[in-house]
Amino acid sequence: MQFPRLRSLPVWQQDALIALTTWAVGFGVYAAGIHRLLAGYDHAPLWVRLLELTALCGLELLRRWVPGALLLATAVVAADIWLGPSLPVLIIYTDFLYAATLYGSRRTSRVMIGVAALSVVGVLAAVLLLAQEWRVAVLSAVGVLPFVVTPVWWAANVRQQRDIAETERANAAQLAKIAELDRRAAVAAERGRMARDLHDVIAGHLSAIAIQSEAALSLPDPQLARAVLESVRENSVSALEEMRAMIGLLKAERGDAARTAPARLAELAKLVESARASGLDVTVGSTVDTAVPLPAAVDLTAYRITQEALTNAVKHAPGGKVDVDVCYLDGVLAVEVRNDAYHPKEDDGAGTGLLNMRERADAVGGKLTAGPEGEGWLVRAELPVSDSR
Repeated sequence: MQFPRLRSLPVWQQDALIALTTWAVGFGVYAAGIHRLLAGYDHAPLWVRLLELTALCGLELLRRWVPGALLLATAVVAADIWLGPSLPVLIIYTDFLYAATLYGSRRTSRVMIGVAALSVVGVLAAVLLLAQEWRVAVLSAVGVLPFVVTPVWWAANVRQQRDIAETERANAAQLAKIAELDRRAAVAAERGRMARDLHDVIAGHLSAIAIQSEAALSLPDPQLARAVLESVRENSVSALEEMRAMIGLLKAERGDAARTAPARLAELAKLVESARASGLDVTVGSTVDTAVPLPAAVDLTAYRITQEALTNAVKHAPGGKVDVDVCYLDGVLAVEVRNDAYHPKEDDGAGTGLLNMRERADAVGGKLTAGPEGEGWLVRAELPVSDSR
């Protein structure tokens, strides 16, 4: 038969079990007549001793009530000393000292430690004054003091370890909360990055597909319509490739990111051709040499900003003239997309596209400005290359 562990029981059951066990052991000691601490005959009848034992064990049910239980137990111990000190009462009283130190307030615990220290001096002084021989006094003190000092010292150590454990649990809970907040922030940042990528792919390629398809339907020249449809197909394939690459990045391990990443500024010519097929007159000025190694983040950011700026020009300035310049100077990659036919309204520039461009530039430590310039609109991004390597 297996008995449940004492700590797994409710508090009142633990205290009741302690009280019953203590009473049974104390009854056996009194019945055997080995309870006297001082030499001589015990003039107190057995029923008086058992009454003391029952009262003290009954108070064990209130041992966690501090300092009330300790004070009542002290009164019972005082009566026992007046009748003649007995071993069971003194041993049970040590549990009240232990409980008061462990379960009391911090102030009560400090008071109990002080009382235990003073009792050492007091008992030694008392026995030296009352005893006729100093050797007997010392032996008596050595025999009595452990009943006071040991439970208080033990409870103080248990309380210290308990407080340390509670502090560690609180710290662990705080760390878990911080980790959860960090995880949520990382998830939010990743969702934002994915939203930007999806927006760029959809707004860039699919917007071009919609505009070019509409233009192809109204073109009378079959060859020109075929050229537009070829651009539509190219945009569709590019969109599918980028979506496939994005899904691959989500599924692949960290080390496979470079293998699945799509092309960057090397694909600038395709963006320009797609914009021209949509009806824009695109002029490409200076461009950065593709042989110059660029950090992947800067390369992607420059490509996406150019793509988004051309997409906005296609939607808001159809048939206009657009100038694209990409240059590298003094550790900064500058991207400029300027059109001469875009007349912004009050709410233009507050859309997702412009916000995504700014977020991308901020992510690599750069800055982006967008606003009217003359009769048109200018998007300029300055991306530091050295800080992003």
